[in-house]
Amino acid sequence: MDDFLFSDEPAEVTVPEKSGTWKIVIVDDEPEVHAVTKLALSDFEFQNKRLEFLSAYSGEEAKKLIEAHPDAAVVLLDVVMETDDAGLQVAKYIRETAKNNHIRIILRTGQPGQAPERQVIVNYDINDYKSKTELTAQKLFTVVMSSLRSYRDILAIEQSRQGLEKIIKASRDIFATHSIESFIEGVLQQLTSLLGTVDEAMYATSLAAGKESNRAEDQLVVFAGRGEFESSEGKPISEVLSKEQMEACQRALKDKDIVYKDNYLFAYCSSDYNHASMLFVSGIPEFLTETQRHLIDIFAQNMQIAYENVQLQAEIEDTQQELVIRLSEALELHSTDTGNHVKRVAMLCYALARGYGLSEHEAELVRMASPLHDVGKVGIPDAILNKPSKLDADEWQVMKTHTDKGYALLKDSKRDIVNAGAIIAKEHHEKWDGTGYPEGKKGEDIHIYGRIVALADVYDALRHQRCYKEAWDKEKVVAEITAQKGKHFDPKLVDVFITHIEELEEILSRYPD
Repeated sequence: MDDFLFSDEPAEVTVPEKSGTWKIVIVDDEPEVHAVTKLALSDFEFQNKRLEFLSAYSGEEAKKLIEAHPDAAVVLLDVVMETDDAGLQVAKYIRETAKNNHIRIILRTGQPGQAPERQVIVNYDINDYKSKTELTAQKLFTVVMSSLRSYRDILAIEQSRQGLEKIIKASRDIFATHSIESFIEGVLQQLTSLLGTVDEAMYATSLAAGKESNRAEDQLVVFAGRGEFESSEGKPISEVLSKEQMEACQRALKDKDIVYKDNYLFAYCSSDYNHASMLFVSGIPEFLTETQRHLIDIFAQNMQIAYENVQLQAEIEDTQQELVIRLSEALELHSTDTGNHVKRVAMLCYALARGYGLSEHEAELVRMASPLHDVGKVGIPDAILNKPSKLDADEWQVMKTHTDKGYALLKDSKRDIVNAGAIIAKEHHEKWDGTGYPEGKKGEDIHIYGRIVALADVYDALRHQRCYKEAWDKEKVVAEITAQKGKHFDPKLVDVFITHIEELEEILSRYPD
């Protein structure tokens, strides 16, 4: 029979640090209880992790400790401390105030009659109730072991829930600009949950496109990561993996299969459509069942299919954008605009939209729709469109109709890009002070898309040569646009323009005529 745990008062025991620990909070107003508990559990180990002890000597200290360590696994909680129910109040605080439903609460009391077990179990969300007189070293070992197993399973369930939530959200907008990131993060959580691990994970993909993109492993870069890989996004995998891990990765790439090595795995999940991809997970159980291996194989295949679907959608969007630009460039052949005007305006619009505070989705929308801003010029006679001298009054009235013509061509579409293009075609010649056309709208009555394209279009036109004018230098253009602040252009947009002028100039140099 074990000696009673609290019969002696041994010295404090320091647990040597190992990779990863389970945090155990000891709450008791008697220092010897802390010392004896640490001694009794000094050689405790669960899933290759030792215990890390945190001590509190009052209810108030315990509350602060719980807040500071939300990842604590178990709290050994004395009932009677500064007050007769101090421990009960801590238990209530943990669940109701700190909202910590993961930590396992084990009540220990030297006066069980003062807080009857049945009443405490019913009224407080605790996980075990022990009298100090019955809690031997062996029984303490047992109760901590069972509590840690419960805590581990709760973490796995929570991780699964978070992964499912992310996948559900990703599936809702799977084709949105950043949906791949949230999807990959979600599936990583699902796989680590499936394997019962919370260690590192990484998804790497190739920067190259096409079926030949898996020519070499050093083309793979970290796309998303957990644990130590969280700060490795964008780095080649050769910089973040050990030599042994790289050899396993090469084998997985070569065999297009899953390679299990020690406590980690590499799963080949490349899309035949666009990218070579590799999933790496460490901290997996030493022995995997055939069922687990089969589930991992299915998981990797499904991940590949999902990734390919996202890439296909991206191709659809890219094709749509290319068609818009090519049609707009074809229109330029019959106008005074030349070269890469529509491409520059598109990229300028994106930069201005993001600087203005529009969402990524809206900024992308105005970028993709902006090439349609002058589509109405298809209905303007070439003699007017390409006249090298100033238009007379009648010709100018004809030229101004290109806004309404463009709107008539694009309106009432079921496609967001075309609808945005209709707005832009009609309103990109409106002015902030109401002196523009076709409707003389003022201020924020002009759609933000129209305001953005107006500034981008004028900026690009002034900075480039046309048959009727020479190109202006940067300083002259900035001075002109600044002078039009609150007149032609939205004042806030002009501020964004000035702040981001170097970025805008870089766009011009990237797409010369």
